[in-house]
Amino acid sequence: MAEQYARPDSLVSTEWVAQHLDDPQVRIVESNEDPLLYETGHIPGAVKVDWFTTLQHPVRRDFVTQEEFEEVCSSLGIANDTTVVFYGDKSNWFATYAFWLFSYYGHKNLKIMDGGRLKWQQEGRPLVKEVPSYPRTQYRAQEPDESIRAYRDDVFAHIRERKALVDVRSPQEYSGELLHMPNYPQEGALRGGHIPGAANIPWSRAVNEADSTFKSYEELRQLYESQGILPDQDVIAYCRIGERSSHTWFVLTHLLGYPKVRNYDGSWTEWGNLVGAPIEK
Repeated sequence: MAEQYARPDSLVSTEWVAQHLDDPQVRIVESNEDPLLYETGHIPGAVKVDWFTTLQHPVRRDFVTQEEFEEVCSSLGIANDTTVVFYGDKSNWFATYAFWLFSYYGHKNLKIMDGGRLKWQQEGRPLVKEVPSYPRTQYRAQEPDESIRAYRDDVFAHIRERKALVDVRSPQEYSGELLHMPNYPQEGALRGGHIPGAANIPWSRAVNEADSTFKSYEELRQLYESQGILPDQDVIAYCRIGERSSHTWFVLTHLLGYPKVRNYDGSWTEWGNLVGAPIEK
């Protein structure tokens, strides 16, 4: 693993996880795009955090409240000092989303397993169907850290002030050619295109296709700086619902050390349906 990442402690290897399967201070969390994948087999001792049913409010277009987040952690046996390690499918799409939300509510000891499910399986490491249970805790969340979350008014301000925006979707979504993502009916928008001034840097370009691990510091630095996204900028990243952009938020914040990056979790499902919002194609 590259030593030059800005926050190398935010990333652990599959071997590190294998060595900490029985560590009571560590909770391994699987968070997938495919909600049924965990049941087919998961890392021994790992608990499931489903983006749709666990982290999202059942009615509002928002994620769980501070009190609901505390209940999620308490029921999974996560204490305030627990080291939480996230992994999942799709090169850790939703693992980084969960990491971002845990950061939003102030949890300190957070890590991503580099390579996610794919690398663990490629290495022939064990998967089990047994669902673990842990003693309940009394988790207490911090007040939300709004410095890592962007809202639509922040995006309007970014457009006016010509600040850095990163659209992490595919080129076809960015151009407006692809209006609806296949198999994602919940992510629909009335209009296609992108937010004015946004650079298109697909989230997938930050990982190695062969094993889903993150690219090196130097490769990542060149990827973003070549598109004008620089460390001294105030950056907002977005996608359709905030999960792919949380992946880019993780890369910019934890791997490259950019000091001011926010995830716009309203993303295109909000912007593309918003009356009066400017759009480019």
